[in-house]
Amino acid sequence: MTATLKKAYGTVVSAASLIGQSRVPYLPREHLHQMRDRRLRDIVRYATETVPYYRDLFRREGIDPRDIRTAQDLDRLPLLDKDTVRRNPKLFVSEAKPGQTAVPFVTSGTTGAPLQIFHDRHSMLINTGFNEREKDVVRSLLGGRRSYTEAGIGYQGGTRTVFRKFLDDYRFGLGQAVWTDLYVSDPVKSVAAALSRLQPDLVSSYGSYLEAIFRMAAAGRIHFHAPHVVCYGADSMTDAGKRLIERDFGIPIVSLYNAVEAFKIGFTCEHGSGFHLREDLIYVKIVDGDGFGLGTGQKGEVVVTNLVNRGTVLLNYRLGDIASLSEERCPCGRTFVLLSELEGRLEDVVYLADGGFAHPRLVWKVFKHRPGVVRYQLIQHALDTFELRLATVDRAAFERVIDGVIEELHRLLGASVVIEATYQAEFQPYVGGKFRPVLSLLRDRGSHQGEGT
Repeated sequence: MTATLKKAYGTVVSAASLIGQSRVPYLPREHLHQMRDRRLRDIVRYATETVPYYRDLFRREGIDPRDIRTAQDLDRLPLLDKDTVRRNPKLFVSEAKPGQTAVPFVTSGTTGAPLQIFHDRHSMLINTGFNEREKDVVRSLLGGRRSYTEAGIGYQGGTRTVFRKFLDDYRFGLGQAVWTDLYVSDPVKSVAAALSRLQPDLVSSYGSYLEAIFRMAAAGRIHFHAPHVVCYGADSMTDAGKRLIERDFGIPIVSLYNAVEAFKIGFTCEHGSGFHLREDLIYVKIVDGDGFGLGTGQKGEVVVTNLVNRGTVLLNYRLGDIASLSEERCPCGRTFVLLSELEGRLEDVVYLADGGFAHPRLVWKVFKHRPGVVRYQLIQHALDTFELRLATVDRAAFERVIDGVIEELHRLLGASVVIEATYQAEFQPYVGGKFRPVLSLLRDRGSHQGEGT
């Protein structure tokens, strides 16, 4: 297929996926469940026929895939944890063409351990249509405007940039938002200057990054043109950070609940009542520590089944986040079930002695592609004092990578900082939320800031 034909194909698929998306969140729940269960039957059949792990599981356990007809029937299957997928990710990739031509992504590092997930090209193209659901929220907050400008602050090589590179290769260009890429690796003063120059209607980034730059702006350390709407995902903001942006700056906040394992899970609306779960695209249930399902209002672990991805197929997958389902219905009129605010998605920004800060994704980038790394944790004890706990496949792997890791961390954090590195055979289970690979123990983070980098 030539480049032009590829773009023509992708453009047609993307355009077709837009049809009717704005109506989906308002459909009767019975209709939503029918759409969900139809996709569920398709993905279960596909998994049984083409995915090694599920082909073996169904045969070994004597499960007839035809018996999995509704979301509730997924209780017949065991729960799947991250470590099982991490140990042999290819077992979960379809042997059919969609799986073999799928695009690889590496999870963002919020667990401190890399995990490779493949997304098939068709599902990536139709994400354009699924985006319309949260775009409608942004348009509403912008007074009903159909077009708007957006600045996205991510990191090079991250999920967002890999996805956008794919879309650039496969589409001539669609959508009504004018997008500009900025990066968390850029000096914060440069980002602030770019925002003032671009004056975007919407700024989207990680929750921790947005909170940090607005705190610096509130303290008068940096200045930038404030957007009309802020959107965050991947990690969260503190309640104090949200109050600062919404109350002091007067900017409404939209939040997305996404993961590399399932690109589209939920989004908040104009009322901020919780996350509207995309029930037709993904099935979410909440379980206790023993894996038993919990009712509405009960807090537990989020388990997801991705109903659209034909690359890496994940059924009953333990995502690791903590939340609860709500019985309430949002006054916005959307019929999607609501998920409470997530716990354990906060990430610590590392503030530096020169007045700047380093986002956790930049720390993750140091370890992302290093062979033998199992998990890491960088702990900040003081502005210039850090502890690195690094788990590798064995002690020899630790010795091979540690010098390069320390050198790269010094480039990120400062040449004069002290980094004490220790080999960690394994990490103990984290109690009280999600494991934090970057942990700051500064008592009053950010109060020391100078003029910014």
